[in-house]
Amino acid sequence: MQVRVETADGLSRRLHVTIPAERVEREVGDRLKRIASRVRVAGFRPGKAPLKVIQQQYGNDARMDAISELVRQTWPEALAEAKVQPAGAPNFEVTAEKAGEPLAYVASFDVFPEIQLADFGSLGVSRPVVEVTDADVARLVDNLRKAKRTVEKVARAAQVGDIVVVDFDGKLDGESFAGGKGDSVEIEVGSGQFLTDLEDALVAHEAGESFETEVKFPADYRNPSLAGKSTIFAVTIKEVREPKLPEIDAEFLKLHGVEESAGAAGLDAKCRGALEGERDKAVRTRLKREVLDQLLALHPIEVPQSQVRQEILRLREEAVNRMQINQAAKIPPEQLQQMLPDALFEANAQRRVALGLLIGEVIKSRQIKPDNAILEATLDQVSADYEQPEQVRQFYRSRPDLLQGLQAVALEQQVVDQLLAGAKSADLPLTLEELLKSVSQPAA
Repeated sequence: MQVRVETADGLSRRLHVTIPAERVEREVGDRLKRIASRVRVAGFRPGKAPLKVIQQQYGNDARMDAISELVRQTWPEALAEAKVQPAGAPNFEVTAEKAGEPLAYVASFDVFPEIQLADFGSLGVSRPVVEVTDADVARLVDNLRKAKRTVEKVARAAQVGDIVVVDFDGKLDGESFAGGKGDSVEIEVGSGQFLTDLEDALVAHEAGESFETEVKFPADYRNPSLAGKSTIFAVTIKEVREPKLPEIDAEFLKLHGVEESAGAAGLDAKCRGALEGERDKAVRTRLKREVLDQLLALHPIEVPQSQVRQEILRLREEAVNRMQINQAAKIPPEQLQQMLPDALFEANAQRRVALGLLIGEVIKSRQIKPDNAILEATLDQVSADYEQPEQVRQFYRSRPDLLQGLQAVALEQQVVDQLLAGAKSADLPLTLEELLKSVSQPAA
């Protein structure tokens, strides 16, 4: 067997393989003999038909099967001889196939990049210093109360905080525009969920009133044809509803797992603990992202596109599950790809693959071994988000595939911890809101 590696662009490789005619014909002959032993041919007893007759009837099928089998058999042999390691599944192309002549095929694939780790002495991080304030706690308690609020219709002018039911019709230069009309729309005044000018204009108007108001769209509005434009909205107020927040009574405390004897102070303490947990998690997330961003910046490597394509598939599947868009009806993969095209996931997939390769290289170069303590801590962090964390831990331990994935996350954290330990660090005072907002943004 002859093997030759051709280097194409970047990480692309083409492996040319030629198999001697004798081996091909032997494989074809063996298949014809097996066929002859089991098929029925008119005019002959089972298994007694001449090989020439079998060749006439089944020769093409036997040759195609033999070629497929020879490619499957010789592919690992050719890789070993060429001393290359594919990064993903190859594409095969048979380039020469004729009876009595050698079989030739080409396998196209990409390989892993050669990575030379840089000096990590330049790593530096800004370590967030965040205090959970009384105002943060009060805001969370207020949100818990808002989640259980009731509303009642009132016969008075709308105020900030009210929910106003309106019909509206917006016009730009006297013409209607897409999305500018609504019927019985509920607007919470002052929430910032709608256009600010429209929300502000509702204040001091009662149910039954109709009026016009100027509404200016923000300069960064998502629709460029409306961004920065002034429009006129005709508004009719149908109802004004006043939200009523529940009292922090025994029932409310019980709902949130607080003993009645602990009172409002007990709820505050529980909320503070929850916010401190969120803060600590966000600090870890921010530091990890900062270190990994610098790891990428230090190593601008080319990544195998076969792995990027696989990562895009995983990211699309994650998005489908997160959005729950494929549960009621099974949407074909082709339609899902149209709904969520590859371009949406390309940058993130490139980042994930590059980080995976770099982290793997750090693990290898520093001989980092799995640490059970970190694995358990990672499992605790995952299970803490559920109502019954012990059941979640048991579930993970019963599923080797899930535990293996979690171990990969823990090993990644070990890499991050080692890089952080050697990085320069400077304190960065932030509010809790600033911290949480910074980690909610997608990675660069």
